[in-house]
Amino acid sequence: MKKIRYAIAGFGGIAENRIAKEGFALDAARFAPLRYAEAVGAYDPNSGRRSAAATLGLSWYDDYRQLLADSGVDAVYVASNNATHAELALAALRAGKHVIVEKPIATRISAARELVNTASRRRLALSVDHMMVYNSTNVLARQAVKDRRIGVVNDCCFHMEFAYGFAPEEATSWRCANVDEMGGPIGDVASHCFYAAEFILNRRIVEVNAVYLPKTMAIKAEDGAYVKFRTADGFSGSIRVSFCDRRGGLTGTLSNLGFEVYGSTGVLRSFGSMFQLSGTADEPYRIRLELENASGVRRLRPRRHPNIYQELIERHAKSILKGSPVNAEDGLHNLELCAATHKSARQNGRGVMVD
Repeated sequence: MKKIRYAIAGFGGIAENRIAKEGFALDAARFAPLRYAEAVGAYDPNSGRRSAAATLGLSWYDDYRQLLADSGVDAVYVASNNATHAELALAALRAGKHVIVEKPIATRISAARELVNTASRRRLALSVDHMMVYNSTNVLARQAVKDRRIGVVNDCCFHMEFAYGFAPEEATSWRCANVDEMGGPIGDVASHCFYAAEFILNRRIVEVNAVYLPKTMAIKAEDGAYVKFRTADGFSGSIRVSFCDRRGGLTGTLSNLGFEVYGSTGVLRSFGSMFQLSGTADEPYRIRLELENASGVRRLRPRRHPNIYQELIERHAKSILKGSPVNAEDGLHNLELCAATHKSARQNGRGVMVD
């Protein structure tokens, strides 16, 4: 079977370990080859990353233009720093390459819109890495909501609260020092909460009201935010994000990265599914989903735990092979939600609409 050939643009540690080893299954001891996709090359402006790529059997490109000119590459996985996502992705689309881009799709709404429109016009597949929609626990939660296993849903809270920025090296990183590069809890993690909430609830968020948390950290970005959102059908829920909450140690931190969905007859609670984990036994925390009602608490278990990065890549590649390329309107919408959240918080919680 023909496979879509990908090159990875931006080959830092996350690209090596999450995208290459996991997503493209280049850690052969852990994963079988993908059915529809394969990684064939890598590029990074830091030539010191060449040996890491070679160890995984990837061809190396000294220049991004060299990568784009290679007819042996069908698609590009953009995993560079946030500020260059749009630039590299647009260049790839203009070169006739299909694209997956790490979240955020861009740092400016106008740039995100240009990417979506270019991909649509050229009939090229464009995806943004909203990997949490592929988490089997989140998929199971979506189905439980659809099946009304907790009755009629009337509230929810998605939360990603942890400590980041107390150490000097963290405080000076883009996550804490550069809101324009989507740093801060809103750009970095509320973005995950927005698309996960829309996925699990099967509703589209159209309005946000937000306030920043009290400023207690010596970082340039906001410490955190509380967000109320409203969907197109009038449903409302909340999101909590922060860099200022220590949450004990690793177990406390990871277990807190989850959600609660409240219904007329029960509640769904997720522990750890709002993170980069897939739910496999070899991970540092065992994700779980619980359903509580008048009969007690019951754990809901997915039948299998596919790797979230592999699911993203295979969906993108399969859409190309089928001639029905996916597009990343969800990435554009997500960026608009983050911008609206900052706008609302700067205006003391005034509601801001999003198309």
